[in-house]
Amino acid sequence: MTQLPAVAGPAASTRRLESHRPAEPTTAPKLEVVPDQASGPDNALVRIETRRLTALFGRNVAVREVSLFFPTNTVTAIIGPSGCGKSTFLRCLNRMHELSDGGWVTGAVLLDGEDIYSGGLDPVAVRRRVGMVFQRPTPFPTMSIYDNVAAGLRLGQHRNRSELDEIVERALRQAALWDEVKDRLQTSAVALSGGQQQRLCIARAVAPRPEVLLLDEPTASLDAPTRREVVVTVRGLAGDRCAVGLATHDIAGLTGLADTVAVMYLGRIVEIG
Repeated sequence: MTQLPAVAGPAASTRRLESHRPAEPTTAPKLEVVPDQASGPDNALVRIETRRLTALFGRNVAVREVSLFFPTNTVTAIIGPSGCGKSTFLRCLNRMHELSDGGWVTGAVLLDGEDIYSGGLDPVAVRRRVGMVFQRPTPFPTMSIYDNVAAGLRLGQHRNRSELDEIVERALRQAALWDEVKDRLQTSAVALSGGQQQRLCIARAVAPRPEVLLLDEPTASLDAPTRREVVVTVRGLAGDRCAVGLATHDIAGLTGLADTVAVMYLGRIVEIG
C-alpha cells in the first residue's frame, strides 16, 4: 500500500477529509484507469454508487479513488489478486471499514442518492439496508438455525411469531436451504455443514430485505459442489430490486453469475466489462 505524505491525521477513525487527495503512487506500474461513472445503464436503477472513494488505514491507502455503480437486479463482481483492496472496498459500502483500526475514507458512497457517510445517517441503519456475508461462514454459535435467521429482525422493531416464521422461511428458501433444514430449525447452527452455514449466513443477511447485498469471497472455503449451490443462490438474489456486489479471485466461478466484472489492482479499478 502506498504511503501518504505527512498530513494532519483524522481526529477520529471515521473522519472524512474531502479536501485532501492522496498522492499518486511512485512505484506502481502505469495502468489505464477507468474514468468516473456518474450513473448506470439507462434501463437500470443504480442502488448504490461510489464517487472517488478512497479507503485508508491511518496514512496507508488501500483503495484509491474508485468510482463504481451497482444497479438493481444485477450481480457486480470485483476480481483481483489477494491484497488488492477489493474486500476493503466492499466494507466501505456499509460503513464497516471505519470499525477497522485506523480506518477512514474520503469521497462518497451514495445509497439511493444519499451519502451514507453524511452526519445524519446512523451506521447501524445503513447496515440493515446494505447486508454483508463474509468469506468464512459466521453463524452465531449459541443460536439455533431459526434464531440465526431471525437475529437481525428482532433489532429495532417488534414482530410477532407468525410474521417471524414467514420471513425466516422466505429467507431460507431464497438461500436454497429451506428443504434441508425445515425439520430441524431449533437445532444448533454449528451442526450444519460448511456450505449450509454459508447459505445460512446468506439467509440471515437477506431476511431484513436489504437493498444491497455484499459478499466477500463467498465460495472461497467451499468444495466444488457446494460452491455451485452458493453461486446459484447468489444469482437468484439479484432481484426484488436488490443489487448484489461480490469480491472474488475465482474467475472461473463467475461463469453464469456476474453481470458486470470490475478488475481491481493496487487499489484501483483498472477495467470493467
